[in-house]
Amino acid sequence: MSQADEKELQELERSRQERERMRSRPRGHGNFAPGEKARDFKGTIKRLITEIASFKSRLILVIVCALLSTVAAVAGPKVLGLATTELYNGLVQTVDGTGGINFEAIATILVIAGIIYVGSALLTWVQGWVMATITQRVSYNLRKRIEAKIHTLPLSHFEGTQVGDTLSRITNDVDTLGQGLTQSATQLITSVVSVVGIAVMMFTISVPLTLVVLLLLPISGVLMAFIMSRSQKYFIQQQQELGHIDGHIEETFAGHTVVRAYGREGQALEEFRDINGKLYESAWKSQFISGLMQPAMGLLGNIGYVVVAVGGAMLAAGGSIAVGDIQAFIQYVRNFTQPLGQLAQVGNMFQSMAAAAERIFELLDAPQEPTVVEGHLGQKELPEKIEGAVDFHDVVFGYDAANPVINGFTCEVEPGETVAVVGPTGAGKTTLVKLLMRFYDPQQGDIMLDHVDIREYDRHDLRTCFGMVLQETWLFSGTVRENIRYGNLGATDEEVEAAAQAALADAFIKALPQGYDTELAEGGSNISQGQRQLLTIARAVLANRPLLILDEATSNVDTRTEKRIQFAMDALMEGRTSFVIAHRLSTIRNANKIIVMQAGDVVESGTHDELVHANGLYAQLYRKQFSTIDDALGVY
Repeated sequence: MSQADEKELQELERSRQERERMRSRPRGHGNFAPGEKARDFKGTIKRLITEIASFKSRLILVIVCALLSTVAAVAGPKVLGLATTELYNGLVQTVDGTGGINFEAIATILVIAGIIYVGSALLTWVQGWVMATITQRVSYNLRKRIEAKIHTLPLSHFEGTQVGDTLSRITNDVDTLGQGLTQSATQLITSVVSVVGIAVMMFTISVPLTLVVLLLLPISGVLMAFIMSRSQKYFIQQQQELGHIDGHIEETFAGHTVVRAYGREGQALEEFRDINGKLYESAWKSQFISGLMQPAMGLLGNIGYVVVAVGGAMLAAGGSIAVGDIQAFIQYVRNFTQPLGQLAQVGNMFQSMAAAAERIFELLDAPQEPTVVEGHLGQKELPEKIEGAVDFHDVVFGYDAANPVINGFTCEVEPGETVAVVGPTGAGKTTLVKLLMRFYDPQQGDIMLDHVDIREYDRHDLRTCFGMVLQETWLFSGTVRENIRYGNLGATDEEVEAAAQAALADAFIKALPQGYDTELAEGGSNISQGQRQLLTIARAVLANRPLLILDEATSNVDTRTEKRIQFAMDALMEGRTSFVIAHRLSTIRNANKIIVMQAGDVVESGTHDELVHANGLYAQLYRKQFSTIDDALGVY
């Protein structure tokens, strides 16, 4: 084995190890490890408060409605107690023969009680409607910010994060946060006001009985804190496992054909069962442990109810409390435990919200693609006309700085030239394209466009200079016409069809059921792979950019179609600086310059004929592809 081959194998092994490392690390871009608590629970809650602070006037309305509604609900039992007392006194007077039941007074009291309860219900409805509006607006804003954030993240973020995990943050986590805010915000207000209000009303009835009931509060607090501390880690793990299972499903369904073709259904199912099992474990533990709060609070409430029933009977017998007040106090005791239980439930919701919110904020806080590089302002405006001269000067780059993928790459490309980049897998060909479009910046060296360092330009502006056709076709749900027009949103229908004709796609498009208005399924799955590639070529034709990148652009079409497309590609590349990455060496015979890379180094450079006669690596690759004289001569 040659030294070059050994170097290539070492590079491939490093690449494999890096992929394994990325796969094995906790998903979600380093958010939570299973079983850990939220890193900053209080800080997350404070940030959530900041998120909803912009709705200050609506929040004030919610608080006012909650206060009035709760005060009315708290006053209800006291008013009903007056009716009970009036009825009891009337019965006693009837038995003693000193009077009778005052039905008019009882009716008046009941009308007042009815008005109080109806008013409380209306205020509750208003606060629910306003709060739902606030929480959905918060969710809407978060989704909008996440979408905007995604477009600013560097490519390295997506290469190290599962797509499904990112999707889980914008769907599951935002939904969890929205639902938690809707249910917990108003419930927190009403529960706190209810506890305070009921306590005040109980004190007005009987101080001794109230003190007995309040003795249960410390016990309740300790119990709630204990349960919450045990369930929080499982709420966090549940949100993380949701991201994992979304990632697995998205990955498996996207590659469903490959899974079926290699008979890996069993393995995929086993992986799903493993992740689903972890989700089940974390979900039932979080729900079970947090669910203990309600029966625990109910038990304490029943104990208080028994104490009040016995103590109230003794006080009533001594004449220090009215019968109606006993009835009202018993109602208050029952109602007192309910908001305590609701507060416990709010605690559960806050745990789930905090777990979801931390994942959302982590994505929003992720480092963005830098617009300014050290030593370069990145604010230079692109000239109106790009000539297309590209120069690489001693470029060194590695995804891991300690292991360079490209070592001292130097190349000069004249405007309008077609440069082909070839070499074994892992040689660094596609990495060059990523550097050229500034998906990454080199650790050393410079890349010049028309003699200006590309780091002086804004990344978005720079990328408007390039048209791209990749090996992996990217089509969107929509019509054929819309997918081609993606290259130039202002193009007319005639220009779209002209681009399709230039890419030799017009014939198959017109054969579709609705022609250019045929709806494509997600990813274009309802047309062939070769037809998808033709549409991406038509998109590049329509874009009409001064520089062109073709990364295995004809790899998914048959040999005969490839020959036909080559004519269209030649016309497309005419007058444009073009970079062609190809394994099929037949497609680059006419390139002005062929660069041969191996393990990040340029080992050869020249025209096709020069490199064949040099009898180096290119000649070896060429002979491996064309084993007959006819093939070598390009005869088909």
